[in-house]
Amino acid sequence: MSGIYIHIPFCKQACHYCDFHFSTNLRLREEMVDTICLELESRKNFLSSDPEIETVYFGGGTPSILSSVDLDKILGSIHKNFDTKIQELTLEANPDDLNPQKLLDWKAMGFNRLSIGIQSFDQKVLEFYNRAHNAQESLKAIDLAKSAGFDKLSIDLIYGFPHPDHSIWNRDLETALRLDPGHISSYALTVEPKTALGNWKEKGKFLEADEDFVAEQFETLMERCTDTGYIQYEISNFGKENHFSLHNSNYWKNKPYLGVGPGAHSYDGKLRGSNIANNPVYIKKLKSGLSPFEIENLEGLDICNEYILTSLRTIWGIDLSYVKSAFKVDLLELQGSVLKELDNQGLISVDREKIVLKKKGRFLADGIAASLFVA
Repeated sequence: MSGIYIHIPFCKQACHYCDFHFSTNLRLREEMVDTICLELESRKNFLSSDPEIETVYFGGGTPSILSSVDLDKILGSIHKNFDTKIQELTLEANPDDLNPQKLLDWKAMGFNRLSIGIQSFDQKVLEFYNRAHNAQESLKAIDLAKSAGFDKLSIDLIYGFPHPDHSIWNRDLETALRLDPGHISSYALTVEPKTALGNWKEKGKFLEADEDFVAEQFETLMERCTDTGYIQYEISNFGKENHFSLHNSNYWKNKPYLGVGPGAHSYDGKLRGSNIANNPVYIKKLKSGLSPFEIENLEGLDICNEYILTSLRTIWGIDLSYVKSAFKVDLLELQGSVLKELDNQGLISVDREKIVLKKKGRFLADGIAASLFVA
């Protein structure tokens, strides 16, 4: 079964670390919603090899910035144009957008999972990140969502904020685990070019935390989540039983998905590409009968290496029989000496069926994956 990702390219304000595609100008909001529906109709056959839709994920940007009418219109277009057998319908939301009426509206529309962008429970950190919500809204968000009947929740947290000690991160993590959302996605603070943090770093106005400091916080994250019943089913994702993200898990397992909206990526099992990341151009192209989708020229081994990179990050690991059948690659034979060395170093576990990272290897996941790439 397949998934659909809807990219909503609008935010109230620009977070200082974010390099995703979005605009703070909402002038094109209604026209964008209509154009997303137009793209859904025009690309209804993209997933013809696996047409049943199992998951739908509204990401961004800030999908919760849309009205209930806007969201309902997009959902109506999905149900009209696709064979929907939806098990998981996710909406990314910011704490400042949550209120009892909105939550009830989302629930009535069929959303059964919320991913809430909390990032921190510390007021000064939120102000530094230029988040639109405050610490009190962070604290209230989970309780509000639970009260509305959402039993599948996820929150985002950022670690690695530069500070003399780990006190901020320890408080953030303890608060999150006490509120117990069921799922936590946590990422290290990274400085990307063309962001406020990137500009500050270039001008010498911002200094990142060193690698050891960040690694210590990642270690704490793994230990505390494990101690409280959260399973690290992907490097950056921790969930209790039956709370894993089905949509994102399908990405990591190389299942097909359709990405709709400016900047969204798509993959049909063979073909991969992305939409142009420009709101006015995206709208103009679709309304002129042109496609905003740009195909990436990937060879079979490129897709194989992408699978190695993503699957190794998960609790399920690299499925060796899948690699052999899908890409005609015997990874045990081709990379035998590398695998033996990684195993000897205690970084991976290898058998005839799969390759899985050990805890020590989770700190080095991308480098380990790169050492297994096939050419």
